[in-house]
Amino acid sequence: MSTSSMSSPPDPGAARLSGRAWGVLFVLCGAIFLEGIDVAMLNVALPSIRADLGLSTGELQWVMSAYVVGYGGFMLLGGRAADLFGRRQMFLFWLTVFLLFSGLGGFADDGSTLIVARFVTGVAAAFMTPAGLSIITTGFEEGPQRDKALLVYSGTAAGGFSIGLVVGGLLASADWRWVFFAPVVLSFLILVAALALIPKSERPDRAGQRVDLLGALTVTGAIVVLILAVERAAHAGVGQTLGTLAAGFALLTVFVLTERRAAAPLVRLGIFRSGSLVRANLAALLFSAGFFGFQFIAVLYLRELRGWSTVQTSLALLVIGIDAVLSPTLTPKLVNRFGNVRVIFGGLVLAVLSYALFLPVAGDWTYAAMFPSFITLGLAFSLAYGPLTLVATEGIDEEEQGLAGGLLYTFFQFGAALGLSTVTAVNVSATGDGGSPKALLDGYHAALLVPLIAAALAALISAFGLRGRPRATDGDATRVAPAAAEGAETAEAAR
Repeated sequence: MSTSSMSSPPDPGAARLSGRAWGVLFVLCGAIFLEGIDVAMLNVALPSIRADLGLSTGELQWVMSAYVVGYGGFMLLGGRAADLFGRRQMFLFWLTVFLLFSGLGGFADDGSTLIVARFVTGVAAAFMTPAGLSIITTGFEEGPQRDKALLVYSGTAAGGFSIGLVVGGLLASADWRWVFFAPVVLSFLILVAALALIPKSERPDRAGQRVDLLGALTVTGAIVVLILAVERAAHAGVGQTLGTLAAGFALLTVFVLTERRAAAPLVRLGIFRSGSLVRANLAALLFSAGFFGFQFIAVLYLRELRGWSTVQTSLALLVIGIDAVLSPTLTPKLVNRFGNVRVIFGGLVLAVLSYALFLPVAGDWTYAAMFPSFITLGLAFSLAYGPLTLVATEGIDEEEQGLAGGLLYTFFQFGAALGLSTVTAVNVSATGDGGSPKALLDGYHAALLVPLIAAALAALISAFGLRGRPRATDGDATRVAPAAAEGAETAEAAR
């Protein structure tokens, strides 16, 4: 982008989307909403599943962990597959797999079937999600159009997490199997709309680009093993955890050495030379760790100590879903005025404030006392999540947009696993064998330090991006504009 274009006033019509573009965005938002609501609904249905199927604590934990391992472990491969085999093709195929195996989970009569169904559903999401994100980042012109589309997209994802808590509670109170059947209905509707609205495109030219099988096996194996170590840390011995971590890092080392020599690497290591991309991914990991860790402890506090019902707990946390409203409305205005990095930093600082406000939680707190923390966290999510997506994908070549999206969601998912396992381990250690209200509160207070520290580290990392950044007048002052021909081509694709 030239200096003159950066200093000129923004065109109010630049971010306007055509009817066809809104249709495509509607389908992709439906898919990311489906992914968010699927995870959130299952969270609140776990006690009902355990009671009906007679699952042990270990089996119940794997109902959640299987999805995380599949999702986080195959995300990079999914992102690269979208670049190599076609974004639309990957999106449609894996949405179909998601539909089928979600239905299988609803028919499960034993823990093993349910765990397998959740693992394959997670793998399907790992291929479907980066494909959907890269359809946006390649189909909408970089600038106000893409910013608007991504902020609406991220707001919808956040809404899925929040609304899923309430919907899951209502469905589970009737029959937990509806937690699996409801996504089948929704994904079928999205699939029909996707076939009609997402435009067909030419298959990518893969001449001279072989699939990096060794890289795919080693990086997927490394991420699966690392997530497995993190997920099991609270339940396994120290020696077993360290051994699993060592195996994961060994596979990661093999992957890096392989990619250095590969003619067509799965992950071009040079992509990490982008300081903004690295900061965005690290901040996303830590922000995700804090966000999911805090929600987990808040649910335990409301259910275990206060004795609130599933529906009461879901409604109490619903206010965090204000980000679904603010992300597409307030956040774009703030980005236009201050730039992505400053908005991200502000959101992360608000996350720190939210966790600090909840830190002194007592056994007799009213909802009015909890509300400031929940509403602040919703505002923090609306400011941080969407702009992090923008920074993690901007300036990346079109043929690597799937990879960039896969990297972001890998870091985000790994952060969620890290946050959940860490707060669980700290909570169990601090609570000890006591089940008294005081022992439970001691455990919560200790565990709540984890999201506070994670958010503070994320804010610190993000602060390094503030140095020397001029004030933006048309979004983010550091945006790298595509060539005019490429811009025209992507704009046409969005129409």
